[in-house]
Amino acid sequence: MTVRFAAVAAGMVMAVSSVCQAQNAATGKLDVELNALASSQKGCMMTFVAENNLQAPINKISFELAFFNDRNAVDRITVLDFRDLPQGKKRVRQFDMPNVKCETVTRIIINDTPVCDGPAAGECMKGLVTRSQISVPFEG
Repeated sequence: MTVRFAAVAAGMVMAVSSVCQAQNAATGKLDVELNALASSQKGCMMTFVAENNLQAPINKISFELAFFNDRNAVDRITVLDFRDLPQGKKRVRQFDMPNVKCETVTRIIINDTPVCDGPAAGECMKGLVTRSQISVPFEG
């Protein structure tokens, strides 16, 4: 009897594990990394790496970003067009921000995704995961 109980319990654990894995895969995530800031003739060249691990390709996406200055005040809010992000692919996007000095950028926050064409409504912000490869914090 105990052998049967152990076999049934093991089967239930495997079934629950499979359901949890399926739920994690269904939620997916949208990784956006601040990779570099470099001074340019216009101002500051910002490099981002994005990877769409959501359950649908993104035909078009834009992010509303807030840039904080060295006084920890919002210096500007702007919308950047990341264009398309195919499912499971990494894309590098660069934006030259005029009249921004890289050395005064102390933090960048993604406020919103005003355009997210492809995934279900709200999935881009819900699945958003941010990180920074440099000393400037990048939050979502």
